[in-house]
Amino acid sequence: MSAPSASSPQPAQAVPPQAMPAQSTPSQVADPGQAAAGLARIGWAEHAMPVLGLIRDSFEQQQPFAGLAVAACLHVTAETAVLVNLITAGGGRLHLAASNPLSTQDDIAAALAAEPGVTVFARSGVDRRAYYEHIHRALDAAPRLVIDDGCDLVNTLHAERTELLAGVRGGCESTTTGVARLRRMAAEGTLAFPMVAADASRTRRMFDNFYGTGQSVIDGILRATNTLLAGQVVVVAGYGPCGRGIAERARGLGAQVIVTEVDPVRALGALMQGFRVLPMAQAAPLGQVFITATGSRDVIGPGHVAAMRDGAILANAGHFDVEIDVRALAELSAAVHPAVRPHADEYLLDDGRSLILLAEGRVVNLVAAEGNPAAVMDLSFAVQALALAWLARPEETPLLPGVHEVPAEIDTQIATLALAARGVGIDALTPVQQEYLDSWRQGS
Repeated sequence: MSAPSASSPQPAQAVPPQAMPAQSTPSQVADPGQAAAGLARIGWAEHAMPVLGLIRDSFEQQQPFAGLAVAACLHVTAETAVLVNLITAGGGRLHLAASNPLSTQDDIAAALAAEPGVTVFARSGVDRRAYYEHIHRALDAAPRLVIDDGCDLVNTLHAERTELLAGVRGGCESTTTGVARLRRMAAEGTLAFPMVAADASRTRRMFDNFYGTGQSVIDGILRATNTLLAGQVVVVAGYGPCGRGIAERARGLGAQVIVTEVDPVRALGALMQGFRVLPMAQAAPLGQVFITATGSRDVIGPGHVAAMRDGAILANAGHFDVEIDVRALAELSAAVHPAVRPHADEYLLDDGRSLILLAEGRVVNLVAAEGNPAAVMDLSFAVQALALAWLARPEETPLLPGVHEVPAEIDTQIATLALAARGVGIDALTPVQQEYLDSWRQGS
């Protein structure tokens, strides 16, 4: 499989395992006694993830991660546990930190911590200091491979654990926000090893972002509020793959959807799909439910809050809690009533209006709900598993430091496995058709 090009001049150097001795740090979880409950939920997820099951069978034979330490910063959910067990079945030692304290499921953390070859540093609701402390503990293993969800682990490696950089063969990033951070690092010449943009794969963009996030964000809002979306004005900020999925699901439930965008091409696409397109300043007084999905910051700021209707609901679907200016919202409020419903805080403004903020402005589908369905994560994690196995063979994959696309062969393999698992067959090109497509000589 040929390696994609990268901007950095030197290939990542393989370092012998003995050159970087790993420290042994015991797991840090909330309650090891919850392991049995977590195992039952992991088993449920496995039934809905047949593609990972097929890949696991292959990994158990091939052992692509034999003897390798893998550090991961991921949402600690039942679906993630299936990926973790797949990597250890392939011979790896997995050191897991949580990528969002509010999405951590303590029973899953306990179940994984009881598995051989896995250490877990994750507890629900920890503060920022403990969050980064857990990332450092995962990095203590001196990883050869990394998996990230938002780029906090990779950023910590480059900013605070530079002594480990030379030993890292490469890794995968699973979010649009994280890939954007990696591309900025690569442009500055600071990214020290190859990273695969798992989020940019065709399979993931279609399944995870459009179908998965589209459904699970609406699920999180409904669980937190028990609101009826039919007839309400829903404002979706951002019309990328996630925003498109959210907008379509909201429309499917009878909502009147307004889209806000900064990209004229995406805005045009939303318009041609039948959505009303407005700047946020004009949408603010109209909306009843606001959902941010941009990957940027201050998408909803104090000026927008000042114009919103009484009772408006604010939710964020982006990875980081910066899309809604929560600090400004608090400063504009005379009082805050936390947890008026689970994961719903009421902000009472000076003029008597109240606004409802969900999940403290964090990613609502993972805080107020359970994230994307297992069937969706089956394909998303398959991308990461196969890309990581590809990176585990530096002699076959001499990639330069930088951001790399998922090889087309991996996307095709995953889609083929997914179709087979669902009992679906498709056509194949005939030799004549293939010859026609490969040739420039044949016209009309």
